[in-house]
Amino acid sequence: MAPSTLRGRADSTRSRQARPAGLAAAERAAAKRAARKLGGGDADASSDTAGTTGVVDTAATTESTSTGAEPGAAGAAARAETPSGDRARSGPRLLPLGLCAGLIAALVTAVLLGLQYRAAERTDQARNEAVAAARTAAPVIFSYDYRHLDADFATASGYLTGAFRFQYARTTSTVVRPTAAQYHGVVKATVAAPPNGGDAAAAVVSASPDQVVVLLFVNQTTTSTAITGTHLDQNRVRMTMVRTAQGWKVDAVDAL
Repeated sequence: MAPSTLRGRADSTRSRQARPAGLAAAERAAAKRAARKLGGGDADASSDTAGTTGVVDTAATTESTSTGAEPGAAGAAARAETPSGDRARSGPRLLPLGLCAGLIAALVTAVLLGLQYRAAERTDQARNEAVAAARTAAPVIFSYDYRHLDADFATASGYLTGAFRFQYARTTSTVVRPTAAQYHGVVKATVAAPPNGGDAAAAVVSASPDQVVVLLFVNQTTTSTAITGTHLDQNRVRMTMVRTAQGWKVDAVDAL
C-alpha cells in the first residue's frame, strides 16, 4: 500500500505542478536505473519516491522564485510612490525661499512707502516755509528810498542767493541807483492781501523738498519828482525759492 500511496501522491503533485514532460521522463529514467542497481521490488517505490522528491524540489524552487520576485516588485512600487531624493529635498528648500522672497518684498514696499510719505511730508513743510519766506522777501526786494539806497540794497541782498544775487547787485547799481538819486524816487512794495483780510495772496506753482516756485501779487506805490502824486503798479511776480544753509532764499524773480 505504501508504494501505491506514494505514487498517488506523486501523480497528484505532478498534476498540480504541471511539470514539463521532458523533466519528468528524465527523472523517472534516473529512478529506474537506480532501482536496477539496488535490485528487488523496491525499484518502483524508489522511482516513485525520487519522482516525488523531484516534484517537491521543483515546487519549492518555483515557490522560492515566485516569492523572491515579490520583494522586488514591492520595492519598485515603493520607489515609484516615493519622490526622488532631489524632489524630496526641494520642498523644504523652496518654502523658506518663498518666505524670504515675501519678506523682502514686504520690506521693500514698506521702505518705499516710508520714503514716499517722508518726501510728501518734507514737501508740505517746504511749501509752507517757502511761501512765508517769499512773502517776507518780496516787499524788501522791490522797495527802496533814494535817501538810503545803500542800506536798502544791502538789506535786500540778504534775501537772495546764487546768480540772482549778483544780477540784483548789477541792476540796482547801474539802473535803479542813478534814476532814484536823480528823481528822488521812493518805491514801497507790499504783497496784496485778500479783500476780506488774512494772509498776503500767494500761490504755489510747484514744490519739492528743496525748491518751491511761488506766485505773488505785489503792489508798488511810487513817488518822485518826475511824476505828480503817487503811482500804483500792480504786478504778478513769480519767485523761485531754494533751501540753503541759512534758510529759504530767492533764487530767481520773473515779472509776469
